Amino acid sequence: MANDFLGGLGGLMKGLSGMGIPMNDPSTKMITAQIEVSDLQKQELELYAEMGKKAFAQCGTEKFAEEAERLQLVQSNLSIAQDKLAAATAEYENMKSEEKARICECTCSCCGYENPEGTKFCNGCGAKLIQWEKLFCVVCGEELAPGVRFCGQCGSEQP
Repeated sequence: MANDFLGGLGGLMKGLSGMGIPMNDPSTKMITAQIEVSDLQKQELELYAEMGKKAFAQCGTEKFAEEAERLQLVQSNLSIAQDKLAAATAEYENMKSEEKARICECTCSCCGYENPEGTKFCNGCGAKLIQWEKLFCVVCGEELAPGVRFCGQCGSEQP
C-alpha cells in the first residue's frame, strides 16, 4: 500500500522540480529514489503477472524470452535504484546528525537560546556556551546526545 502511495507521487515530484523545490536536497533525493524503487517494483510485478498469464494459457510449454529479457532489464534498473535509495538515505541521515550536532553546540544549556555558530557566550543570557565532546554509551558504544543519563539504544545508565 505504501508503495502505491509513493508511486503515485512520481508525477508530483517531477512537477515540483519546476517550482523551485531543491532537487539536490537529501530528503528530496531520498523521496525521489523511493518513488523510483516503487515504480520499478511495480513494473517487475506486472511483468511477472504477464508471464504467469501466458504460462497459464499455454500450460507452461512455451518459453518467455521477450518477457524474461524485459524482466532482467527491470531487475537491473531496480538494483540501481535501490543503491540510489541507500545512498540518499545515508546522505539524509548524515545531514540530520550534522544539524543535530550544530543545534546542540549552539543552544544555551541555561536558557535554551539558539546562538549563531562560533559564539562563545549566549546572546540570550550571557552564559558561557559549553563545547560538547562526542559521548558514547559505555555498554553498546552508541553515540549519545549531551546530558543524557540513559542510552536510548540499550537503556543502560551512563556515568
